[in-house]
Amino acid sequence: MDVDRCGREFAAITVLPALAVAGWLTAGLPLLMLGRFEPVPVALLGVAAAVVLGALGTRGAATALRATFRQVAGVVAVAVASGVFNAVMHSEQVAVRRDPATYAQYAAWIAGHGSLPIPAQAEAFGGPDPWLNFVTIGFYDVHGSVLPQFMPGAPMLYAIGDWLGAPFVAPAVLGALAVLSVAGLAARLAGPRWAAVAAAAFAVCQPVLYTSRTTFSEIPSLILLFGGLSLAHDALTGTSGRRWRGLLAGLALGLSVLVRIDGLRDVLPALAFAGVLIAMRRFSRPEGEVGPPLLAGLLAGAGLGLLGAYELARPYLTYLSGSVRPLLAICAAVLVLTLAGTLAAPALARVRLPRWAPAAGAGLVVALMAALYARPWFQTVTRVAANADDRRTAEMIRQIQRANGLPLDGDRLYFEQSLHWVVWYVGLPAVVLATAAAAVLVRRLLRDGTPFTWLLPLAVVGWSTVTTLLRPEITPDHPWAARRLVPVVIPGMVLLAVQGLAILRDLLRRRDPRVRTWGMAAAVLLVLVPPVVTSIGTAFTPVEQGEAAAVRGMCDRLPPDASVLIVERVTADRFTQVVRGMCGRPTAQVKHEDGADTAPEAEVRRLAERVRAAGRVPVVLAAEEGQVAPYGPATQVMALVTRQDERSLLEAPDGTWSLRMNVWMAAL
Repeated sequence: MDVDRCGREFAAITVLPALAVAGWLTAGLPLLMLGRFEPVPVALLGVAAAVVLGALGTRGAATALRATFRQVAGVVAVAVASGVFNAVMHSEQVAVRRDPATYAQYAAWIAGHGSLPIPAQAEAFGGPDPWLNFVTIGFYDVHGSVLPQFMPGAPMLYAIGDWLGAPFVAPAVLGALAVLSVAGLAARLAGPRWAAVAAAAFAVCQPVLYTSRTTFSEIPSLILLFGGLSLAHDALTGTSGRRWRGLLAGLALGLSVLVRIDGLRDVLPALAFAGVLIAMRRFSRPEGEVGPPLLAGLLAGAGLGLLGAYELARPYLTYLSGSVRPLLAICAAVLVLTLAGTLAAPALARVRLPRWAPAAGAGLVVALMAALYARPWFQTVTRVAANADDRRTAEMIRQIQRANGLPLDGDRLYFEQSLHWVVWYVGLPAVVLATAAAAVLVRRLLRDGTPFTWLLPLAVVGWSTVTTLLRPEITPDHPWAARRLVPVVIPGMVLLAVQGLAILRDLLRRRDPRVRTWGMAAAVLLVLVPPVVTSIGTAFTPVEQGEAAAVRGMCDRLPPDASVLIVERVTADRFTQVVRGMCGRPTAQVKHEDGADTAPEAEVRRLAERVRAAGRVPVVLAAEEGQVAPYGPATQVMALVTRQDERSLLEAPDGTWSLRMNVWMAAL
């Protein structure tokens, strides 16, 4: 197969994941808002939209890649191996302990019912009562109904797995598509010879394995972001269909907001870049024609994301209002500055940078990375608990510190360690190569504006990496906190590291062939081996497997006409939505008094009488036999022993912890 044909096919298959995801989300969101997110209409419209966008985005695909069959096959092999491996080692996070289970319950509900919010079914308990609580962690009360936390984009994708009867395979499939997306951008920017290296370096990173095995939002966000950047590259370098690709690039980038509200921050550089292109259009530069469609696509995609957030995640936005409102203000400011810059383009074009600007820009990149690396030596990031959520986080941090043998200080956030987290997972050689490559690219861009195709990817990666590392805003135990690095930081480091390899190869071009060959082989190994060494401790140990079967067993033990009262705090947190959504039984937590883990017996008995009066069977659930025994013969309906993620604060996780979940039942 000739290199031009391979290049076209490689260009196509590496943007198809983003186009397919964008088509599915664009068609699925209106149906979900209308309460018709059902298999047939979503499949018809979603698949049709994906096919149309795929055809528009890949027609006459760029031939500049000139990839060989071996290069394309290497990337595809890594992606397939990644998908199969993570599917085998999948996680089954069903009980609501952290975000993946919330996403799983969200996906399961809309897959089975097609609408939001979730009815609380208070009538099954004799009507509302001040001692009944229908929501727990990960869910909000909205006018007597229940609304899941988080943006709807990822659950709409994971619902496909529920419909196909393979809910725990869907994350691995998306993880494999993410490998293609990262490799595709690496091939376009660093060269096809480095695509397989980028694919492998990305795929073996522990955070990528972690988020490709269960229902996180980071992997779908990455597909849209890196696929969008590849489409923007094709729009700038292609000779046909440039406007369509620009529009689709903007749409994919903007739709990342529908998956993660942080997507607003990630695509800010694309907004400014669209303004740059529009300004170039005034000077008859061919790249300028991409500007208006890129801006239109961005506004359309982000607009859909914000519409979905407003209609389906408003309480979540309210909870995050302290950070969302400033972010929206920044977005508005960037839009205004972009418009002003476009209008002032003729005057700005006459401005000439001083001779020292390119060297200063490169030096600033190195200084910034050095400062982030040295941050633990001069800063300790803390936050004094000011509300219930902060106090809960502080207590969790103290528990983790106790398990890690560290001094107890619940106010510590460990954010100053963020660049060290990156070094754990991608390796110091990759970080050094990435820093050097970024410095070289900044110097070239400030000197003569080339390579122009690097401007948008470098801006997105640089901006998102710095802002993420400064304030990760996540509970700092690992591997949990590593998810923050997945959408942009880790793939961005890999992208820049392989660009560093390409620059190094050019520097060694005049050396003895043996020196060049062995030197590059050693450099590639330095990029690939450290992440493998870090990942090996957890890669072959799946976590929380067996939960799905345990939940099915519990559901089978519940009476068909049961109204479930959960009387113990931890069981309520984990299983209220599980029993409601997966078992199909009306469920509520009976509130407990301050300092108590269980509800008052008198209130439980009173509520049970209300359930009987409503013509249903009252069932009590709790974690221990003694907690349900006062209400009738106790039956254990779940006894699960599995593994859970390690919680490490000062070093990369290298193992897993034991996890036990017990549920006892009594029917009154």
